[in-house]
Amino acid sequence: MPPRRVITGRSQEPRRRFAEEVRALRLARGESLRDLGKALGWDPSLFGKLETGATLGSPEVAEALDQHYGTPGLLLTLWELAVGDPSQFKEQYRRYMLLEAEAVSLWHYGVSILPGVLQTDGYAREVLALGGAKGKELDQQVEARTGRRKLLEGADAPPFRALLAEAVLRTPLCDVAAWRQQLEYLRDASERPNITLQVLPQGAGLYGLVSTAVMFLRLLDGKTVAYTENAHRGELIEENASVERLQRAYDAMRDVALNPAESRKFVLRMLEEVPCERST
Repeated sequence: MPPRRVITGRSQEPRRRFAEEVRALRLARGESLRDLGKALGWDPSLFGKLETGATLGSPEVAEALDQHYGTPGLLLTLWELAVGDPSQFKEQYRRYMLLEAEAVSLWHYGVSILPGVLQTDGYAREVLALGGAKGKELDQQVEARTGRRKLLEGADAPPFRALLAEAVLRTPLCDVAAWRQQLEYLRDASERPNITLQVLPQGAGLYGLVSTAVMFLRLLDGKTVAYTENAHRGELIEENASVERLQRAYDAMRDVALNPAESRKFVLRMLEEVPCERST
């Protein structure tokens, strides 16, 4: 088969192509990033990140750019292709991991499982095995997952708040001993000065993040980013308005959650329900 003919000279990788088109349209108009930010009402740094591929922004941003440049549907289509590209999810997660390591404080909401930074080896192994990993691959994934616990250890560990739906603590592992070890770890972690654990009781009813786990990272420059995750995908969100909406939903949930002392008692009650291992 003959090699594919290159017509535009632009990248064929969706995320990079979106970034290139956004930059090309701005330069063709002779605008600065500041000019563009003023015209559309977003921080100029957002468009700088779009042009470097550091973020994809939101569909609202792509639509606003299409309207501004008179390219109806072009940038929104490229945005959709970039969002749907599996490779971009891996890139987003790599960037998230870098930001997580640099964060000065973290807030998490867990809808169905514990966050990686609080998972014991046994818990991580059972969760990761659900994705099909086994043998050496599973061992490597477990080591990588549980290694993240170090982020919250030591004198310089950042403040971390874990808001957990009651279902997270009501869903045991198949391995009873591993489940007891996980609950004991949560009990001990809740006593650390940098960790705040709160349980969102089922009786609180429906809420804004009912099907979405999210981690908020406050960075050194004061900016907050969010990483949302469900069973099929994860997304790094850096656009201020989108992060703000997620934070409002999180705050509303925290207001109806059990306080830290009540939450610790909840974990202790869960521990009481786990059978103790019998000595032989």
